[in-house]
Amino acid sequence: MTEIRSADAIIDFCLAPLALDGKSAAEREVRHRMAHVIKTYQARIPQPVAVDFNAMPPLVINEAAHGYE
Repeated sequence: MTEIRSADAIIDFCLAPLALDGKSAAEREVRHRMAHVIKTYQARIPQPVAVDFNAMPPLVINEAAHGYE
């Protein structure tokens, strides 16, 4: 699992599929807002949290009991 720590790296990773030019005012505002959110969360978490979904036991849902939606 790759660990991304810096706010800029997280934002770049999230925005990469959009292939934005990086010069628009809208993109700068999005980056500013995302950086604020990421830094706020990072400040509240005492240490990085990693979740290994491969180590979790499988969960079987009985669709007949819960509906097929």
